[in-house]
Amino acid sequence: MTRTGGRHPVVVGLDPVPDGRAALTWAADEAVRRRVPLVVLYALGTPAFARGTAGPPVPLWADWADDVQTGAERLLKEAVAFAGSRHPRLEVSGVIAEGGPAFALGERSVEAALVVVGSWHLSAVHEAFTSGGVAVPLAARASCPVVMVPERRTPPAARFVVGVDGSIDSAAAVDLAFEEASLHGADLRALYVWHPPVLGALDEGSAVAECRRVLGETVAGRTAAHPEVGFEHEVVRGHPVQVLTDASEHGLGLVVGTRGHGGLTGLLLGSVGQGVLRHARCPVITVPRQCP
Repeated sequence: MTRTGGRHPVVVGLDPVPDGRAALTWAADEAVRRRVPLVVLYALGTPAFARGTAGPPVPLWADWADDVQTGAERLLKEAVAFAGSRHPRLEVSGVIAEGGPAFALGERSVEAALVVVGSWHLSAVHEAFTSGGVAVPLAARASCPVVMVPERRTPPAARFVVGVDGSIDSAAAVDLAFEEASLHGADLRALYVWHPPVLGALDEGSAVAECRRVLGETVAGRTAAHPEVGFEHEVVRGHPVQVLTDASEHGLGLVVGTRGHGGLTGLLLGSVGQGVLRHARCPVITVPRQCP
């Protein structure tokens, strides 16, 4: 399903924030586990504009290009050196790309094993108006799994968590979750989050039983392929954002599909997905349905 066996690189978006090294560290470690190269990408974004006394806005190309190019080259050099010092045998390269981070990384996702970005858990307002809001649009368009690594996080335990809702997307997420758990030597917990309807279920027992059936069918056969992974699964009653956020406490990673149904409706493009990406206390890995 994923690109572990080939030479597709792990691509990480370089965070220009000082000391923002969590995503770079995670990506370098993951590239070593997968035995693939690491590509550090700096997205130039768009230039500022100036308006004269007459006529349309004129881009400040000279000042913008010189300053940004110089700064990008310096940051890339430092990032490549950091990854190389952490893993001396890792093949690391730096790339400067035009366009915003979501666009540039999305273009690279076609030939990547994973795309990794950082997050400072910005507020909804800051995410809307700064480069911090990269994870949601990137995950919605990426051709490979996207990993959002929070800069500030609690010490991890040896466990991954995967959200399941019975959709094709969540089945792909389960496959990647088992793969990641195996790569990290970790356990895996699969959760089906049942959110009771506003007016209440006519038969809650039957509804929960159906959730258990769907969960069991989704994970069936995966344990045989990964006998080394300690595995448990359960149906949890509650709101998906709260349940998955709580489950991510001390986790090595929270894995979800990019779209789903049932308890995880509109996971990435709606309020649930944005809530998980904003509040999860561990790296969040989003998995597209057709992940090569």
